[in-house]
Amino acid sequence: MSAEHPTVTPERILQLAWGYAPPLAIEAAIHHRVFDVLDEGPKSLAETVSATGATERGLKGIMNLLVSFGFLAKADGKYALTPESSAFLVSTKPAFHGGMFRHMSKQLIPAWIQLSDVVATGKPAVAVNQEGPGSEFFNQLVLDIFPLSYMAATTLAHHLNFGAEGEPLSVLDLAAGSAVWSIAQAQVSPRVVATAVDWPEVLAITQQSVARFGLSGRYTFSPGDLEQADFGTGHQLATLGHILHSEGEARSKALLRKTFAALASGGTIAIAEFLVNADRTGPPPGVIFAVNMLVNTDNGDTYSFEEISRWLIEAGFVNPRLLDAPGPSPLILATRP
Repeated sequence: MSAEHPTVTPERILQLAWGYAPPLAIEAAIHHRVFDVLDEGPKSLAETVSATGATERGLKGIMNLLVSFGFLAKADGKYALTPESSAFLVSTKPAFHGGMFRHMSKQLIPAWIQLSDVVATGKPAVAVNQEGPGSEFFNQLVLDIFPLSYMAATTLAHHLNFGAEGEPLSVLDLAAGSAVWSIAQAQVSPRVVATAVDWPEVLAITQQSVARFGLSGRYTFSPGDLEQADFGTGHQLATLGHILHSEGEARSKALLRKTFAALASGGTIAIAEFLVNADRTGPPPGVIFAVNMLVNTDNGDTYSFEEISRWLIEAGFVNPRLLDAPGPSPLILATRP
């Protein structure tokens, strides 16, 4: 073929065919404590076998694979952590992201395997946005994904800058899960008191998470589905941390209207989402997560900033805007006049 018509190869397709390998290898290494053991210092394969109790053949396979991905280093017959794995894959460290891989291997991948049937029927493998299956799903998930939102939640807290002096300020944490969004607010400002709303079974996990940070005395817990739960009124901030994508358009619009009514004048709504562009063709995390919602919810989807902005304005909010924050997408903020 000429330079004007380069040969097309299947290389990229074949690479994607093995796309399940990285997360499953990482999960296996976490399960067998490979990253924790190597956090003590570089070790040979035999030393890692002795420290973990896993087999030589098994560890040799996944550890060499993780070297090829850049999550482990290998020199002079010894394996070591890289800066990335040291920061995010050691279970004893606060930024540990490994729980997400357990969630993928045990919950998400089995559902995604049914994708062809889901596309044919339009019905999810399991509708986790419903309280029965959803409670079990999120009970396993919410603490594992705490680190994924904590930096963004802290960025929001510093941006709002509620300060240390003055009357208490009320934060409404909707579908609170681990309460990561309100915990960050309470850590930054001693003025913050919070109301956490979630299903009763999940709120038990929320209470554990809040207690772990020594904040139980500043929390009220409101059990129930978002459609029926009591949101209260007069809140200065309401957070919707990765919630709209599981609700679908109609329920999301209703939720924004209910949230508007719960805020005080001048109050802020903060929304975290996997945003897509207006054409729904990217970025990859947003469009992948749209399919994740197809597989796991009855009406869930991902949305663009433009769509969510329209819903906010229809609900009565003003000045929808973006706040750059660590994570897959910026946060969306708007104000109740």
